[in-house]
Amino acid sequence: MALPAEAVSARFRELQDSICRALEDEDGKGKFHEDIWERPGGGGGRTRIMRHGNVIEKGGVNFSAVHGELPENIRGALNVQQHKFFATGVSIVIHPESPMVPIIHMNVRYFEMENGQFWFGGGIDLTPHYIDEKDAGWFHQRLKEVCDRHSNEYYDRFKKWADDYFFIKHRNETRGIGGIFFDRLTGEKEKLFSFVTDVGELFAPVYTNFMRLHRDDPYGEKEKSWQLLRRGRYVEFNLVYDKGTKFGLDTSGRTESILMSLPEKAGWEYDFVPVKGSPEEKTTLALVKGMDWLNR
Repeated sequence: MALPAEAVSARFRELQDSICRALEDEDGKGKFHEDIWERPGGGGGRTRIMRHGNVIEKGGVNFSAVHGELPENIRGALNVQQHKFFATGVSIVIHPESPMVPIIHMNVRYFEMENGQFWFGGGIDLTPHYIDEKDAGWFHQRLKEVCDRHSNEYYDRFKKWADDYFFIKHRNETRGIGGIFFDRLTGEKEKLFSFVTDVGELFAPVYTNFMRLHRDDPYGEKEKSWQLLRRGRYVEFNLVYDKGTKFGLDTSGRTESILMSLPEKAGWEYDFVPVKGSPEEKTTLALVKGMDWLNR
């Protein structure tokens, strides 16, 4: 029997629950506030937001399962003719209090048309305010291990896809150290679902590790100012290029849930240039496509 859309949605709800528990346990203070919402056109979701924890300044772990009429502009963008759709997924963005702890994003999603046409998408990427090569190598190694369990072609393919996708064109820089990104994967549904689920389950152990490693690292006003500038670049990407943001807004999704990816505070400074030889310059120089973080 083919994997029903309801089973995918149920598994994604379980994933949201387990990730929220892990983040609350590691933070030690912050708790997720939940909003249950309904989409006027069909379906709804659970938005969970944590604010002002010990480590997490603002974080969202969102689940949605929506259905209904696909707007004409989205049908054109997706190159599909059918009108009825179902989409479900989990989307996460965590902005930490400390500039020494990285920002992280993860998304896993499933999309189905009324004629049975379907695909999976998702990915996970890391945006350190200060790039640490050891951390970057460990992060990418974990991603490669998950990819290799399903195909020895996945990591290289999806790593390049992430480099190309999480790229701020008007700044000519990557959003961070990348990760993996994939979209419109179709084929054997059960196998693809297994891969996407494994990506989702990687999130909690990866990010709680970075929380433990760096939550007590010292920092000062210089580092906080830099953090605000890096958050500003994050905002630019999400509002200008992110396809999930555009899809949610174009399909009349819940605005507060869609824009939960934005930090509480961000900054922009006119024509900022890092001091030569500084940690800030080192990070800026590493924000390029094609970095081999596994062999540095």
